[in-house]
Amino acid sequence: MIGRFNHVAIAVPDLNAAVKTYQDVLGAKVSAPQDEPAHGVTVVFVELPNTKVELLYPLGENSPIKGFLDKNPGGGIHHICYEVDDILVARDRLKASGARVLGSGDPKIGAHGNPVLFLHPKDFYGTLVELEQAKAPAAAE
Repeated sequence: MIGRFNHVAIAVPDLNAAVKTYQDVLGAKVSAPQDEPAHGVTVVFVELPNTKVELLYPLGENSPIKGFLDKNPGGGIHHICYEVDDILVARDRLKASGARVLGSGDPKIGAHGNPVLFLHPKDFYGTLVELEQAKAPAAAE
């Protein structure tokens, strides 16, 4: 059911410092910050040859990342993301297996413009899992 590994997300207490570290110390290509109000975060993507690292920073006082950083003031890995071909089929299969989908269970649009869902970390050995519907391949001309 799961496909490619899409990204690992790291919550950071200082987005500018994190960007500087990835750019200047590690020499990585880093995107511009992107606010995602529906998710309560500002994101920056670190582009790697085989995947991405998503840096998360709270957007507003009600951000779930703020709560994470309150418990982990130095930051840390927040979630991992896998791609799926059809997010609704994946959701229904997971729910039928007893896995808990967070929130309403309806996908939201994520930072890549694709539908996403999050799965309860207690069902996946302490790891918050994001599923992202992979983009459909472009039609052949």
